[in-house]
Amino acid sequence: MEIPATDVERNYRALNKDAESGGYHLNPDADFTRELIIGLLINENRYGYWACPCRLASGSKKNDLDIICPCDYRDADLGEFDACYCGLYVSLRVLAGEVTVHPIPERRLPDEERLAKAEKMAKVSDTQSLAYPVWRCTVCGYLCAREEPPEVCPVCKAKKERFENFM
Repeated sequence: MEIPATDVERNYRALNKDAESGGYHLNPDADFTRELIIGLLINENRYGYWACPCRLASGSKKNDLDIICPCDYRDADLGEFDACYCGLYVSLRVLAGEVTVHPIPERRLPDEERLAKAEKMAKVSDTQSLAYPVWRCTVCGYLCAREEPPEVCPVCKAKKERFENFM
């Protein structure tokens, strides 16, 4: 599947603008970053969403929500390893040339453990005592209390579908 260079460049610029406005940074290796964007666009054509190009997507959006870019693990990976799993997002230290990007371990739990954790979280939720449900962005942890989650996370720009009912 060939992705037109104009699509890659348009998405690169948009993603870079979104990243910088949210306090994030794309990998300064522009060729590498464009290759990752090609992977994201191929996955979008294949599955209908931006599944991480460095992970195996199931093709079920519900099952892959945690690996839709930006993935749920980005912030933790940035904090601990100065880059996200695929290296698309990097820390200021990488941007400044103080450290380099290295392969990092996978944080994503195996399917069975991930499903068990989701079921456990669903049982813990108690919205009866609150005026509004509390929504949590699964990407950056942003919390908000309202009837519905926001369309876009004001912190990390993740879409509405990336919010979970937290309380």
